Amino acid sequence: MKTIGIIMNGVTGRMGTRQHLERSLVAIRNQGGIALPDGDRLMPDPILVGRNPEKLRTLAQIYQIDRWSTDVDACLGDPYYEIYFDAQSTVRRAAAISAAIAAGKHIYCEKPTGVNLSEALALYQLAQAKGVKHGVVQDKLFLPGLIKLKSLVDQGFFGRILSVRGEFGYWVWEGDQQPSQRPSWNYRREDGGGITVDMLCHWRYVLDHLFGDIQAVSCLAVRHIPQRWDEEGVPYTATADDAAYATFRLDGDIIVHMNSSWCVRVNRDELLELQVDGTEASAVAGLRHCKMQHRTITPTAIWNPDLPDAHAYSAQWMEVPATGEPENAFKRQWELYLRHVVLDDPFPYDLLEGAKGVQLAELGLLSSERQAWLDVPAIGVASLSGTRS
Repeated sequence: MKTIGIIMNGVTGRMGTRQHLERSLVAIRNQGGIALPDGDRLMPDPILVGRNPEKLRTLAQIYQIDRWSTDVDACLGDPYYEIYFDAQSTVRRAAAISAAIAAGKHIYCEKPTGVNLSEALALYQLAQAKGVKHGVVQDKLFLPGLIKLKSLVDQGFFGRILSVRGEFGYWVWEGDQQPSQRPSWNYRREDGGGITVDMLCHWRYVLDHLFGDIQAVSCLAVRHIPQRWDEEGVPYTATADDAAYATFRLDGDIIVHMNSSWCVRVNRDELLELQVDGTEASAVAGLRHCKMQHRTITPTAIWNPDLPDAHAYSAQWMEVPATGEPENAFKRQWELYLRHVVLDDPFPYDLLEGAKGVQLAELGLLSSERQAWLDVPAIGVASLSGTRS
């Protein structure tokens, strides 16, 4: 059994605990590690790192993790730990990752990777110069529904893709009558909060990898609810946007409209749904499911508001079958990243991809401020400025 030491910083938060610790590394441990080509198995060996010793101690006990620490520098100085993982709030991420790169650690982190594009690109350049491997969480590419959708795209099922319409979100309680499902910093722009920063990083990699590079963006970032209540029940003024209404133009003149909102009550099958329409067919994909309709079975719709519509439109779509039992998306990407570190397997989701997400979020906010379409320039290794049009 080969072990690999992993510094996990920021695992006391909801995402870090549930997705990265419990459903990824602990799940990999419980399955007996990752099978390697030589017949050996790779076992992740994490140390939990953070600022709250009580939370760390409790998590270590619950998940039977041997080590935890509040001393990040000491962990970075220990050669046993080859990987540094960061799931802290965005404003703390760049400094922590920079220190880990300087210590020679391979990097895996949540997004956004920086508070602005320059910061995110600087991390990429630091990692490249140091020669460490680096990856960014891009979990939605590994969701069962989007995997099915990607297979349809790759098969040419849609013909020429015309448009994509996406709906994401749910009602997040304000915190006065019911506890909020999200941390209060999400609603403070000064702390790195806001749904535009959060979700446009996701939509960047989803759209780029499924349909084509984003060429331009028009976005309206809105703060619908001005007052919320924090974890202690204290009211505070929300300074960050809680809804983003964005339109993108992709390669091939594909038009994408994405609504992202923490102020919407759900009337759809899943919290995320994408409808793709093409000349030959359409599909609707969610987190787990994907249904399709080819032109050969598309009903003829007639607009006549004076008569009841005889079509049961939703029933006329066919479910795309699964090819196997779906795994947790975060776990699947962790396995790929660990194989990348140990075996040098390909892993395209690096800090440059993370910087592209930061770029789109930055341009989305600027578009909202200017009330204008903005181009999304290509960025590469040497790009440190000039990304705003």
